[in-house]
Amino acid sequence: MSQRSERRGIHVDQSELLCKKGCGYYGNAAWQGLCSKCWREEYQKARQRQIQEDWALAEKLQREEEAAYVSSHSSYQTQPSQSQSQPSLATFSKFEEKKTNEKTRKVTTVKKFFSPSSRTAPKKESHEGKTPSPSITRQSSIETDRVSRDFMEFLKTLQKPGREIHKQSRAFIESMGNKKDLGAEELSECVQDFYQGMSDRLLNHFKGSSEKVERVMDQVEKYIMTRLYKSVFCPETSDDEKKDLTTQRRIRALHWVTIQMLCVPVDEEIPEVSDSVVKAITDIIEMDSKRVPRDKLACITSCSKHIFNAIRVTKNEPASADDFLPTLIYIVLKANPPRLQSNIQYITRFCNPSRLMTGEDGYYFTNLCCAVAFIEKLDAHSLNLSPEDFERYMSGQASPRRQDDPAAWLQSGSRFNPALSQIHNNLSVLSNLEKRQQQVIEGAQSLQTELVEWQDSVAREVQEIMERYPLEIKSRASAIDAENVENDRLPPPLQPQVFAG
Repeated sequence: MSQRSERRGIHVDQSELLCKKGCGYYGNAAWQGLCSKCWREEYQKARQRQIQEDWALAEKLQREEEAAYVSSHSSYQTQPSQSQSQPSLATFSKFEEKKTNEKTRKVTTVKKFFSPSSRTAPKKESHEGKTPSPSITRQSSIETDRVSRDFMEFLKTLQKPGREIHKQSRAFIESMGNKKDLGAEELSECVQDFYQGMSDRLLNHFKGSSEKVERVMDQVEKYIMTRLYKSVFCPETSDDEKKDLTTQRRIRALHWVTIQMLCVPVDEEIPEVSDSVVKAITDIIEMDSKRVPRDKLACITSCSKHIFNAIRVTKNEPASADDFLPTLIYIVLKANPPRLQSNIQYITRFCNPSRLMTGEDGYYFTNLCCAVAFIEKLDAHSLNLSPEDFERYMSGQASPRRQDDPAAWLQSGSRFNPALSQIHNNLSVLSNLEKRQQQVIEGAQSLQTELVEWQDSVAREVQEIMERYPLEIKSRASAIDAENVENDRLPPPLQPQVFAG
């Protein structure tokens, strides 16, 4: 099978990563293939049309209500008795019921504009029911305080503009505290409007210096999103959590996908490649621990660079885009990052749009979105499998790896899984240690036997010698100094002396 046919389900043309309107910026699946700029324009146009339609419908309903009121009031005055006025009142009540149903069915936006308090009450109850861990609250508070101090230190270098930036940022954060009942898209629109207004004012102040504006906007984004993270990440008004669970179950069901099926040009038997793969997995998992969209993008960029390094070391040549995407899919399948969809949506909604439209951050993020979309639509054709085999693998009835020979399964699995390779090596080491241990035990037993036999042989020899040469002790009386040849050198014996009393 040719290399081209092998990659028919994974290859993505680079032009497909760009905005569908042809502006040259990177698109995003969450924005229907548009870049953030074009999507924002389309969203605002659609929103204006919706608002106009809602106001027109509201005015129509208001006129109908006034006409009905005038009609019922005039009929009430003309009818002399209350019994005769019952049909008109019944007609009016039916009209009121019809009008209410029509409002509920067609004018959801108008209800949101005119009666937000009705949606706020249950939100407060749900928030009160949540009691986050004290350690998590304390950690987030420490991080928030640190970011606030860093932001103030940075603004001191700007002097007068810094005070104005801090004032506007604080006012915006306070205003967002009163908008918790808004949907995810409305929250995103508020943040993006603030970014746009702040950027325009900074461009005017710095005389069009985009580098200075970018540097200030990075600090503003870090300060604002750190303070708003709890309320805007995976908001209750969105279905991000449901998407997270669906994606997580999907990746778990695809645990059997091998590196060969995806045509990944990576050899994990090479130590440097294996280290790069582990670092890439660590980076993509660590993305969930970051609070600022820019920091989450940095994790994606770092992961992608480790992937390019693994491909380069394996092939001994620079990696191509056709090699990068399948390898990124493989990394995502192995890592199964927590809250993947929530993190992607969070970056899409609240990141500085200039980062997503251009540069390496935007390129790598767009590829990650493509990888997640590919995993969601992965089928037998994409992996060069028959539909029957694909269904059996997905249901867990069979595995593409050989299971009749465990040793062969480990050896084949070690070629694409470093964990299996480590298990295989550990089993070999344990087997050798077991053999050496058996040899040591046998040697110790042999030494013990030899010691016992040696002890018995020595005892027997001693007994034979004692029997052959019995010990005889002869008694002989002699003077104490008879055998002392040097007795002449001894001092004379003491003589008793008598003292006169």
